[in-house]
Amino acid sequence: MKILLLGKNGQVGWELQRALAPLGEVVALDRQGADGLCGDLADLDGLAATVRQLAPELIVNAAAYTAVDKAESEESVAARINAEAPGVLAREAAALGAWLIHYSTDYVFDGSGQSKWQEDAPTGPLSVYGRSKLDGERAIAASGARAVVLRTSWVYAARGHNFAKTMLCLAAERDVLNVVADQFGAPTGAELIADVTAHIIRQVTNQQDSHSLAGTYHLTASGETSWHGFAQFVLAYASQKGIALRVAPERIGAISTEAYPVPAPRPHNSRLDVSKLEGTFKLKMPLWQQGVQRMLDEIL
Repeated sequence: MKILLLGKNGQVGWELQRALAPLGEVVALDRQGADGLCGDLADLDGLAATVRQLAPELIVNAAAYTAVDKAESEESVAARINAEAPGVLAREAAALGAWLIHYSTDYVFDGSGQSKWQEDAPTGPLSVYGRSKLDGERAIAASGARAVVLRTSWVYAARGHNFAKTMLCLAAERDVLNVVADQFGAPTGAELIADVTAHIIRQVTNQQDSHSLAGTYHLTASGETSWHGFAQFVLAYASQKGIALRVAPERIGAISTEAYPVPAPRPHNSRLDVSKLEGTFKLKMPLWQQGVQRMLDEIL
C-alpha cells in the first residue's frame, strides 16, 4: 500500500512516520516538499498534482494551520490550509478511490456545558481557527471520499514545545505561577493518536464492508482535567523525580479564562466522547495520566 503523509514534522506527523511504516510505502512530506512533490497545503494546485502523480491508496493529512491566535488576523491563510486544502485532498482521494485520514479539533464546538461532546452534537466554533477546521470537515464530507475525520484535543509530544515543558520551565524560574482552571479536556499524546490511526487504517483497508467505517470520530485519552490540574500533575511528577522547582504543585494559582486574555476565544468544555471510536474499532483509550507520565519520563 502506498501512503501519502502530509505534515511529517509536526507533533502527530512525526509519530505517524513511525506508526505507518509497517503498513506500506510511506511518502512523507513537509511544507518544503521533496523530489518535485508538494507538501505545502497553501499550494492547492501543487497538492492536487502531487496526489495525482503518486496515486496513493491512502492519504493521511497531519498538516494544518494551528496558530490559533494568529489565525484571528490571518483568516484567509487559515481557511486555505485548514478548509480548502482538505477539500482538494478529499476530491483527489475520491477520484482515485483512496482513503483519506484527516485530523480536526474540539474547537469546532462552542465549549458550553459540562457534558462530553458526541460526534453529532451541534457545532459552534468560537474562533477563526475553529471555523476553518469545521469548514475543512464539511469540504471532506461534500467530496464523497472515503474518509475518517479524527477530532482530538490538547495534543502534546515529547518532541518540540508543549504545555508540560512550559510549566516545568516556568516553575523552575518563577516564584509565582498561575494557570487557567476553568477549561476542561483530556491531554492526548501524539504517539497515542498515531498508534490509534494505524489501528484504524488496518481496519478500513482490510475489512470488506469498510465503507461503513467512514465518518467522524473523537480521539482523545480518557479522563479529564483542567489546565491547572494538568500543570499540578506535571510538577508533582517532576518533584517525585527530584527536579528542583521554585513553585510547588500545590502553590500553582488557579485563574479564570478571563484573567488570561488571548486574541482567540478558547472553549471551556473540550471534553470529547470517545465511545464511538472505542466501539467501532474495538479500542480502550488509556487514561491521560499514563501518556503524560511516559512523556515526562522521556524528557526529564
